[in-house]
Amino acid sequence: FTVDGGRVGDYVNDTGLNPKHDHIRFELDDGGVVTFNDPRRFGFVDFLADGPAEAYSGFHGMGPEPLSEDFNAHYLKVVFSRRRGPVKQVLLDQSVIAGLGNIYVAEALFRARISPLRPAAEISIGALGRLVSSINAVISEAIEAGGSSISDFADTDGVAGRFQMSFNVYGREGDGCSVCGRPIYRMIQSGRSTFYCRRCQR
Repeated sequence: FTVDGGRVGDYVNDTGLNPKHDHIRFELDDGGVVTFNDPRRFGFVDFLADGPAEAYSGFHGMGPEPLSEDFNAHYLKVVFSRRRGPVKQVLLDQSVIAGLGNIYVAEALFRARISPLRPAAEISIGALGRLVSSINAVISEAIEAGGSSISDFADTDGVAGRFQMSFNVYGREGDGCSVCGRPIYRMIQSGRSTFYCRRCQR
C-alpha cells in the first residue's frame, strides 16, 4: 500500500487513546500498533496490486526525489528551459521535483541566493548547481531535525520537529536577514506566502 499524508497526515505509535483523527490502525506482527492520523483529511491510503511500487499510477508524472541521483543541475536546466514561470512556482510543481513544499523551497532559494521571482528559464547552470546543493542540504537537515512543526506536525512518537528553529526566511517577515540584516519580505505568489531577502536573493 501507499500513503499520502496530505499536508498534515502522519503515522503515530498507537497510545490506545483512540484520538479523534486516527483513521486507520495497522497491527504489527510484534504486537505494536501504528495509526494513520489526519486532522484535515487531505491524505489517503491506496492498496496496491502485486508488483513494484513504481508501477503504481499515483507515482506517474512525479519528478525525481530531491536526494536522488536523478536530481541534479543538468536535470533542472532541461526542465526549467521549458518553463516560463518564476522559479518558486516551478519548484513547487510535483512533476518537476517530488515532495518539495513551500517551506523548504523558501529556505533553499535563500541559501542559493536566488530570488523566488526569477524566471526559472533564465537561471544559469552554476546557480542551478547551488540550488540543487541547497535543496539537498535543507531536506537533509530537516530530516535530521525531525521536520518542521509549524502547527500540528509531530513524528511517530508525537515529538515536534525542530527544523523551524533554523529557518532563515520562512515565517520571518520583518526580521533581519541573517546575512545582510535587511528585513525579510513577504509577498503572495499564486495564493501562497513567499518569504525572501530582497538584497541577498537575486
